[in-house]
Amino acid sequence: MTAIEHIGQPQARRIALGAQGFGQKRSSAAGRHHLRHLLGRLHLHQIDSVNVLSRAHYLPAFSRLGCYDRTALDALSWGKPRERKLFEYWAHEASLLPVEFQPLLRWRMAQADRGETGWSGMRVYATERRGEAMALLDRIRIDGAMAVSDFESHKGQTGWWEWSDTKRALEWLFWAGHITTASRRGNFERVYDLTERVVPAAILNQPTPSDFDAHRALIQRAAQAHGIATGGELRDYFRQSPRDAMPAIHSLAEEGILVPVHVPGWRHAWLHRDARRPRRIDAQALLVPFDPLIWERDRTERLFGFRYRIEIYVPAEKREYGYYVLPFLLGDRLVGRVDLKADRKAGRLIVQSMHFEPGAPSDSRDALEEELSRMAQWLDLGDWAMAPSLQANL
Repeated sequence: MTAIEHIGQPQARRIALGAQGFGQKRSSAAGRHHLRHLLGRLHLHQIDSVNVLSRAHYLPAFSRLGCYDRTALDALSWGKPRERKLFEYWAHEASLLPVEFQPLLRWRMAQADRGETGWSGMRVYATERRGEAMALLDRIRIDGAMAVSDFESHKGQTGWWEWSDTKRALEWLFWAGHITTASRRGNFERVYDLTERVVPAAILNQPTPSDFDAHRALIQRAAQAHGIATGGELRDYFRQSPRDAMPAIHSLAEEGILVPVHVPGWRHAWLHRDARRPRRIDAQALLVPFDPLIWERDRTERLFGFRYRIEIYVPAEKREYGYYVLPFLLGDRLVGRVDLKADRKAGRLIVQSMHFEPGAPSDSRDALEEELSRMAQWLDLGDWAMAPSLQANL
């Protein structure tokens, strides 16, 4: 029996950072080819509605590439047909993914179409209220791409989470793969269209892989993105169940693509056979709460010894660090966190709180201030400023 390799925490951390694209020189003007290369590494950008700083899907590329042109990501996501390389679907929550992933997620679409998955309020449209959803689908087929606000049956509904029956039916059609996002309006409202009018025919005409092959491919891509991970972390990347993921993990292990390793404090750690093993990581980045490096909070704590929770839904008086808090990566450590807000009217990036970890390097604040200036520039804000009420924990 081959002995299992022991990998220490510092090396595991560097492997994870290297797999996620950190430690490479950032550009002052990264282009679309840089974005596509990054997406080939991360495989997805999670979408979130909070816009207190910037839409979440823009931030992971900034953290790794520097001041890239956000309109380039828009073009890849919702641009002209020849420009589009991404589509929206449920992967790790709502996500932007390369169109090549569409066949690998058809099992999830089929489950939703049968009413086996999706939010309970939507599943009814797979069964007894299916006719209502199909009528909306026919309307889009005839009239073209539409947002929920374009439907008369939705009129009078306000608020992001004030879902009408029309919205629920459209979201079921989206989950089941009948429609996808054609574009986004200025308020970030989805404009739905038939999937065959958005995803290239060359992709849609590909054979549907078996469920096992699809899950195996997704686990393999999760392993590439993580570099080193537990089985649960591999499953979490594309939100796969243990029943579906474990046979895929074992199959990849039998082929030698996943290599079992021992990391202190971890259970059943897996190393991708092609993962880089950097001796050093020179990184400096602010991380959005939905960044794939840190979205799995237990993994963040294991890798960095950094306990992180998003406090958006915590009452203001009970928040420990703030509303929209971004951890700060310096070298291969998370050394601090800042609560940020874009004051677009005043043209300032506002720092509402700033905290550093015990033992943070002496140059942490200087590095953080440099990164805040870079972010302000990228967001087309004049500069950054401390909120008057700031009480920094230095």
